[in-house]
Amino acid sequence: MSLLADPQALATSTAVLSDASRATAGVLLLALVTVETGGLYLVKIVRGAAPATEFQEKFARAGHAHAAVLLLLALVCQVLADSTNQTGALSWLSRSGVAVSALLMPGGFFFSSMGAGRTEPNRLIALVFAGAALLAASLISLGVGLLTA
Repeated sequence: MSLLADPQALATSTAVLSDASRATAGVLLLALVTVETGGLYLVKIVRGAAPATEFQEKFARAGHAHAAVLLLLALVCQVLADSTNQTGALSWLSRSGVAVSALLMPGGFFFSSMGAGRTEPNRLIALVFAGAALLAASLISLGVGLLTA
């Protein structure tokens, strides 16, 4: 019987995170506060209080959105990683890869658009692609880990 079909079982059920998931989730939640403060900068750009080209505004929006979504996905991955039998590098990839991509991808958007009057990305745009590759590898690792557990 599922927990949803039995309200009493749901009320008495407890989910226990592994120490690794609990610690990582705590760090991720604190990191979301930095995304919130980054949103204040984005509001300044949109209001014209911080100078930015149209390109820089678009990259600031993309960086901010990727940071928030990937950090939330990384939180979900903590719970899911505890349901696999993975060890070693695969365990790290499944548990932490999305979190690292949440640094790389937004960093690529922000750092590649820095500089007065910039209208195109610099070489640091490579961070976006590195983060995307890590994100894909992490999700594949976690997906396979869940299917084979």
